Amino acid sequence: MSRTPAAGDNERAGTLLAGPGPLVVGILNVTPDSFSDGGDFLDPEAAASHAAAMLDEGAEIIDVGGESTRPGSDPVGQEDEIRRVIPVIEEILSTCPGAVISVDTYRSGTAEAALEAGASLVNDVSALRADPRMASVVAQAGCPVVLMHMKGEPKTMQREPRYEDVVREVRDFLARRAEYAVAAGVEDVVVDPGIGFGKNLGHNLALLHDLDAIVDLGFPVLLGASRKRFIGRITGVQEARERVFGTVATTVLAYERGARLFRVHDVRANREALAVAEAVVRGTR
Repeated sequence: MSRTPAAGDNERAGTLLAGPGPLVVGILNVTPDSFSDGGDFLDPEAAASHAAAMLDEGAEIIDVGGESTRPGSDPVGQEDEIRRVIPVIEEILSTCPGAVISVDTYRSGTAEAALEAGASLVNDVSALRADPRMASVVAQAGCPVVLMHMKGEPKTMQREPRYEDVVREVRDFLARRAEYAVAAGVEDVVVDPGIGFGKNLGHNLALLHDLDAIVDLGFPVLLGASRKRFIGRITGVQEARERVFGTVATTVLAYERGARLFRVHDVRANREALAVAEAVVRGTR
């Protein structure tokens, strides 16, 4: 059963974004085909139990997604996406009433249903391009939105992606999309350079190295590098679940460069690394 959002539901995420510290976003894929944990959390009770564990480990936000956007993935229909994510959101909020939930979708219908069920943030990998209604849905809900850069679409995005200057092109794209969102009435905008979304190893490393160019746009920056293939290319670790140490390295380096939100599978490792990094950074300023 869906519920009418309680007063303040959508403000919770906005309040978090206004704070100074880093935020850990726990990944909860309720999909059969995600690259790292596909099929693990299709059952709402299992999904809610995992969400509760991530919250206990220090996640501030749980990001629930019903469609895989891994390279080569096929899209699902909106009805299937809603059928996957809404029972999970409701079960999480039944178990953990104060949880801040993000819905990972580029479809306005899914976003509306998720916000009605109690989600308080929208994570749109298309940066409000895929669905012309999404900007108005987010603005009317008064909730934050994450705008991500993606070159192409998941099915084909890793087929020889090319840039003249990847950092400049991604920065300019995010600046344009943020301007569009603000003009549409969205008050809280987060930008995401889209590590691994239409980028090769060199592109990913350039974006991480020069992440401060994205931070300088003035919006909170989300980094989503958790367990991704480029980490395996560097470390030689082929199993995605074993790329924890490489992921933690990206988290610490990105935090030092100004990123605020970190979308990860392994919450405890990244939260502890951020605690140390934050203490060092604050101690040197």
